[in-house]
Amino acid sequence: MPHSLILNLLPTSSIAPGYLTGKHLHALFLTLVSSVDRALGDRLHEQKTEKAFTLSPLQVSDRTPRDRLLQWDYKRSIPAGTACWWRISLLDEELFSHLTPLWLNLNPTQSSHLGSADLQITSILGTPQLTQPWANFSPYSQLYEQASDSTRQIAFSLCTPATFRQGKYDSALPTRDCVFHSLLKRWNRYSGIPFPETLVEYLFPSFFEVRTELVNDPNSKWAGCVGVISYRILGDADSVAIKQINALADFALYAGIGRKTTMGMGITRRL
Repeated sequence: MPHSLILNLLPTSSIAPGYLTGKHLHALFLTLVSSVDRALGDRLHEQKTEKAFTLSPLQVSDRTPRDRLLQWDYKRSIPAGTACWWRISLLDEELFSHLTPLWLNLNPTQSSHLGSADLQITSILGTPQLTQPWANFSPYSQLYEQASDSTRQIAFSLCTPATFRQGKYDSALPTRDCVFHSLLKRWNRYSGIPFPETLVEYLFPSFFEVRTELVNDPNSKWAGCVGVISYRILGDADSVAIKQINALADFALYAGIGRKTTMGMGITRRL
């Protein structure tokens, strides 16, 4: 069962921009995991292949979203006492269950560390909220059962820069193959309801309003794509294929797309 969890955070000291990168947030997540299951934290740290979680950049709660985008680049420190939130998605039910003590034994007075800054986790949201559309959960079987078998228009908002591996190099262009093979790979790995790779052949881009943006990391810069892109299901796709494609599109909320989703890139939602 995939989960999209929102951690509401309150920094008790200012957070410098250098500690708001994907690398440091990735380290914070592993520290939280290790606090309840050290062996699991070590295992996730050592994993080099596909990982069963994604992380958003840290978000300031009162920020007005700019054309549906999340914030990933900070020029100034986040002052102490500024309410923030952070999205963690888990694609594997076993991973969620291992972290149950973290959700159940939440202690707002206990601080976590993001670089030199101290953070308090004030609450964790795991169900849809009027004021927080990123919180959600759904069994894979329900995602599939509730997916439309007639909707042929699929639209995504790429809310943080997405990048895709093509051969030896990365590309910021969200082609149908890059986007849907990314979703299909994660769906088939974790859902237990395998879909055929031939699904992608029915999809064609119908609208795109995208641009490239850079993500700065301590040791490198990554070019990614943000904006809105739509695909249309064409040809003789039957109702089963249409349903499977719509299930993949709904799954994007949890899985993200492309590379570096464990460091804040490729955070995506269906429109």
